[in-house]
Amino acid sequence: MSVSIVILMLIIAIGLVLMEIFLIPGIGIAGIAGAVLMITSLILAYEVGTSFGHYVLASTGVITVGLVLLAFRTKTWDRLSLKSDIHSKVDNPALLLTVGDKGKTVSRLNPMGKALFNNKYIEVSSKGAYIETNSEIEIVQIDANKITVIQINK
Repeated sequence: MSVSIVILMLIIAIGLVLMEIFLIPGIGIAGIAGAVLMITSLILAYEVGTSFGHYVLASTGVITVGLVLLAFRTKTWDRLSLKSDIHSKVDNPALLLTVGDKGKTVSRLNPMGKALFNNKYIEVSSKGAYIETNSEIEIVQIDANKITVIQINK
């Protein structure tokens, strides 16, 4: 294998990696082909001669580090990252309720289930007790979006 072929393969590999960085960011065919071609040129460089292989390895290492630094300086990764924020919130029906409100279970609470408060269906949990469907309940605790209820004895 001649020195000129190894250098040509290395230049093509660097060109493919540069094309991957600037034109088509991501992990695509150009970047993978460039990496494979770079490794192949290193192997062939050692077949030409050990000292030539060391020079090619050192120069390839410096070039690779330079390309990685260049990729970070050109903000290539910013094109791939999400730039929008989510400002919406989930409706929290617990904000409309207070401790002491009374309602009725729609499903059994074992210990969690659905209940009806002020014509709104809300997921609630009991204090560990099993509560049948259509039972009268009362809110005893509200923690953020967790509502704890007890059954009202008749």
